Amino acid sequence: MTLKHFAAAVAATLAFAGAAQAQQFFRIGTGGTSGTYYPVGGMIANNVSQPGKIVVTAQASNGSLANVNAIAGGAMESGFSQSDVATWAFTGTGAFEGKPKIADLRMIANLYPESIHLVVKKGSNIKSVADLKGKRVALDEPGSGTLINARMVLAAYGVKEADIKPEYIKPNQAGDKLKDGALDAFFFVGGAPAGAIAELASGGTGIELVPLTGPQAEGLRKANPYFATDSIAANTYKDVAAVQTLAVGAQWVTSAKADTETVYQITKSLFSDATQKALQAGHAKGKLITKENAIQGVGIPFHPGAEKFYKEAGLLK
Repeated sequence: MTLKHFAAAVAATLAFAGAAQAQQFFRIGTGGTSGTYYPVGGMIANNVSQPGKIVVTAQASNGSLANVNAIAGGAMESGFSQSDVATWAFTGTGAFEGKPKIADLRMIANLYPESIHLVVKKGSNIKSVADLKGKRVALDEPGSGTLINARMVLAAYGVKEADIKPEYIKPNQAGDKLKDGALDAFFFVGGAPAGAIAELASGGTGIELVPLTGPQAEGLRKANPYFATDSIAANTYKDVAAVQTLAVGAQWVTSAKADTETVYQITKSLFSDATQKALQAGHAKGKLITKENAIQGVGIPFHPGAEKFYKEAGLLK
C-alpha cells in the first residue's frame, strides 16, 4: 500500500468513525406490550428516526414510574409518562414524596388522554367503585402509573386496599384471570382502545366498564388538576356502552441533558406531515397527537429543543 493509499484509507476510516459518532441513539421507554404506550412508541420511533443521524427505538418497560427513573439514571434518553407522574417526579410530590426530585425532567410533547378503565365482567353487579369491597381486583404492577391512580380512585370512593383482595399484575394477565373467573375487576390507565381490553371484549368475554363519576370523581379532579373528565365512546370495545371516566395526559419526557439539536429534530419530525399521516392511520390515539395538543396539561418545563420547535410553530411565546 502506498503512502497515498494509506492516507486515503485512514481518511475513510476517520470519516466513517465521524459519521458513526454523529449518529445519535435515542431510546423511548414505553410500557407493557399489551398496553397503548408500546404500539404508539413503536410508531413514533419508526417515523421520527433519521437514517444515519438519529436512531430512535421504543423499548417495553414497566411504565411511567419506571421510565422517569430510567431517564434520571441515564438508562433511557426518553420515555412516556402520565402527566401526574411527570409532575410528581419533577416537584418531589405525590409518589415521589420524600424522594429526591428529578429536577432534570423535561417535556417533549403531551400526546393524548389516557383513560382510567375499571373493567368487570358483564352482569357482575359491580356498578361503582364502592362495589369492589371484598372483591379480587388487579391494580397493575409496581412501577406503573395505573397502580398509583387505582389507589387514588379507591381512596376517593372510600375503599381501602385492605377492603379488597388486591393483585399486582399486568392488564393482559388480569384479562386472562377475569376470563377464567379468577378475578372480579381490574384497573388500567391508558389510551382507549387498549390492546388487552379490546382482545378480552372481542374474544367472547362480555365486559363492562365501571363509570368514575359523581362527587368522588369531581373531588379527585379538583384536588389533582392533572385529571380531566373523559368519556370512552360506545363500541370503543366490542358491545361496551359509552362510559364517563377520568383521564391523565400521556406525555413524552426526556432529560435536560439530552442534546438540544437532537430533541429539536425529533420534535419537528413528530409533527411533520408524513409522521402525522402515519400516526393517524396506525392507532386510534394517533389522531390526537397534534402540535396543538402537545402543549396542553404540561406540568414540567419543556426541553429547549422542543421549545424551539413550538416557538417556531407559533404555539409558545
